[in-house]
Amino acid sequence: MYHKLLLISTPMGALGSGLGGGVELTLSNLAIEMLRRGHQLEIVAPQGSVSNSLPIKEISGELIQIPAQNQSRSDPILLHKNSVLANMWDYARQVQADYDLIVNFAYDWLPLYLTPFFNTPIAHFISMGSLTDVMDEIIEQVAINFPGTIGVHSQTQAATFTFAQRCICLLNGLDLSIYKFCPEPTQSLAWVGRIAPEKGLEDAVAAGEITGITLKIFGLKQDISYWEKICQKYPNAPIEYVGFLSTVELQEKLGQCRSLLVTPRWVEAFGNVAIEALACGVPLIAYRRGGLTEIVQEGKTGFLVEPDSVQGLVEAIKHLDELDRQACRQQAETLYSLEAMGDRVEQWFQKILKN
Repeated sequence: MYHKLLLISTPMGALGSGLGGGVELTLSNLAIEMLRRGHQLEIVAPQGSVSNSLPIKEISGELIQIPAQNQSRSDPILLHKNSVLANMWDYARQVQADYDLIVNFAYDWLPLYLTPFFNTPIAHFISMGSLTDVMDEIIEQVAINFPGTIGVHSQTQAATFTFAQRCICLLNGLDLSIYKFCPEPTQSLAWVGRIAPEKGLEDAVAAGEITGITLKIFGLKQDISYWEKICQKYPNAPIEYVGFLSTVELQEKLGQCRSLLVTPRWVEAFGNVAIEALACGVPLIAYRRGGLTEIVQEGKTGFLVEPDSVQGLVEAIKHLDELDRQACRQQAETLYSLEAMGDRVEQWFQKILKN
């Protein structure tokens, strides 16, 4: 059965800007797969959003949202004048009757609070674990009053909430046809992500300096002062900033690297860059933290090391030759294809619409 879906993006930035982090990739991939399956949909996103082929309704407004991972547990909710988040949801309210289901991709209080006031059911794809008390409370209220509508990326993410058993685990998926398997890498290591303190880039740079192996850095310089501090602290590190690339360009350059270092300072729900690396045949060296613990197959497709341990990264780099790049690609094909994700998400939607 085909459905009409209204997908509402994150207010952190326009689609294609990189400011929305992994949410941008998740939303785009899910939209592509749902269209392929015959569903109709529209994406509501901030002004300036770009996409090759997806139907986007651009909404104007201020992009002033404080990232949840930068807040303390007791911080209150702030909503600025002419907020793009509020404007996107006002648009959703006006057109809701044209859709069977609304899918929220924003880790924000407002969409969750508004859920009981909408006539059209809302599915919430929650992109982060427990970060603030006020968010935990509102997600739990929705989980209780609208059972089965809270989707998460991993069991580890769900476990950060007191209501873990009420969450639906959906993992993630990629269009694997875009990612080329690279059997013979160069010696370089890679790091991919928004360049911001919670991503822990300095640990990967420190490991590069100790080993003398070139570290290629891909991503948006979200926090320039943080980037400059790293460059000052590790002046001799063999780093190469490649830039913020499109998926097609990223996979080509990432695929040529020996390993991807994933060094988050916080409990990331999943880690899209990790499965992008696996799709190219690139093994992972990651902190034993968050969704990464469910992605890395220890000793087969990567190594998990003690969180925040530069020495752990260095030791793991010495054992990279023990890993099989073909096994990395195989894991991506089995668990993280668009088809596999589409099946999981479609079943989730069907259950919500049956209630």
